[in-house]
Formats: sequence, C-alpha cells, structure tokens
Amino acid sequence: MTPSDPLEAAVGRAFGLIVGPRTPPRLAAAMDHAVFPGGARFRPRLVLAVAAAYGRPTVAAESVAVAVELLHCASLVHDDLPCFDDASTRRGRMSVHARFGESLAVLAGDGLIVGAFEVFAHAMAQTPALAPALSVLAAAAGANGGLVAGQGWEDEPTADMQRYHQAKTGALFEAAVCVGAIAAAADPEAWRPVGVALGEAYQIADDIGDLIATPAELGKPVGQDLLHARPNAAVELGADRALARLQATWSRAIDTVPPCPGADEFRAWMIASCSRIFGRRTATQHLPVRHGAPLSA
Repeated sequence: MTPSDPLEAAVGRAFGLIVGPRTPPRLAAAMDHAVFPGGARFRPRLVLAVAAAYGRPTVAAESVAVAVELLHCASLVHDDLPCFDDASTRRGRMSVHARFGESLAVLAGDGLIVGAFEVFAHAMAQTPALAPALSVLAAAAGANGGLVAGQGWEDEPTADMQRYHQAKTGALFEAAVCVGAIAAAADPEAWRPVGVALGEAYQIADDIGDLIATPAELGKPVGQDLLHARPNAAVELGADRALARLQATWSRAIDTVPPCPGADEFRAWMIASCSRIFGRRTATQHLPVRHGAPLSA
C-alpha cells in the first residue's frame, strides 16, 4: 500500500473495518493478499474521477470507490479458483488459492463481497443520499447480469460473447460511473453509456492480451480463453476487427461523457489511464487513437 495515495489510504482504512481481531488469522492473510498490493485500481479511480468532474471528490465518493474495488478484488479471487480458470498467478504473484488453498480463497472472496457492502453501509449511514447506489452495486455483483452471472456463463454449454462480457466485466464499469455520479448528486443514467463503452473496450483489450501478451506483461496466465473454450473477441472477430472494435468503443466512451463542469478534465484522465491499461493488455504499438492522435497524447 502507498500511504501517500488517498485511495490506497482509504482502501487500507476500509480493510481495517472488515478484517479485525475476530477474523481467523489465515483468512485475514488471504484477504490481505487479495487486496494488497493492488493493481491499477482503475475502477475505484473511475468512481472518483466521475465525482471530481462535478467538483465533489468527497469522503462518501471515496467509500463507494473502495466498495467497488473490494467487489473487483473478490471477483479476481473467485475467477482464479481451480473450478474456473485455475490460475496460479495474479498481479504478478501467486493467486490467493495457490498461496492459501482453495477453501480459504472461496472464503476470502466471500468476505470481500460482504465487506464491500459493509463499507458502503457505513458510508450510507453518514450520507443517506448514497442510498440509490446500493441497488447499483448489488446489481453489478449479482446473478442477473452482474459478476455472478459472468462466472455463471462459463458453466453454460454456449455463451453469447456480448452478454458474457457485459456481465463479467461491463457490469462493474457501469456501476463505477453510476455510483460516482450518485456520490456527486448527479444523474447516474447520464453516465451509464460511458461505463458500457469502457467495459466493452477493456474486455476487448483483455481478450487481445490473452492471445498475444506474455504472463509477465499481464501479471497472470495467458491463453485462458482458448484453454477453456470461452468467447474471445480477438478469436471471434480476428485481430484487425478486434482492434477496430476497440477503437470504436473507446471513441464511444469519450463521446458519451455527459456535460458537466469537469468534462474535459475527465476525458484527459480517461485518455491517460486507458492508454496505459490498453497498452499493457494488447502488448502492441497499435493502441486505440482518438481523432488521429495516440491515446497517450
């Protein structure tokens, strides 16, 4: 954890709320391993960036951002389990089940999901106006198009790529922009298209990376989609069409940012952040461009 980073400090405080003296020591260690050190923390930073676009980077927004990150960390723990990807590494080190065993990995993921809502409940007690965000977070985590549904599609004999990707990845991106808007007392539905496009772009980049990147570049095993016969945009569309789809969805994310006081600053943040993330996942110089300019411009 980097204490100088306000978000990391907030994650640390929240972790102290959900894990304590009554937590079994090995479970506490497994949950700590799942959360620290984090990756890019893109989803919670997205929450904060939306709130900041209205000049409202409040403590409430910070708490909701942490809840989103805890849900994301839980999804990674469960995704890596032997019954799903059976991935031995995550974020460049041993996955939770590889380090602590399968049973503790299941419990660690469960604990983080419950912990996310515990953190949110504390925030809502201080800021009742956050109440609409509860159903947004629950839907993003649930079985009706949320994270649970995304894992569930992997156990179906066939899965539509768009529905699978929207649940597995897109749902939490949608939730991130919507709860960021709620924390800023803005209209969450105005931001939903941004989350939809970002989630789709992120998943396409991840699919490309699963085929052409190295484990060192991504910090996790590659070739998982082919190994488990799962839908992959780069396989179904081909490399050129997948890159074109990535460009189109990225442009849509930029174009659908709703009018707000900090719209330009939000777009600049998104360009800088996504340039690094997409570049790492695609492992290619063919990064998405915006009106002829590289994302890093």
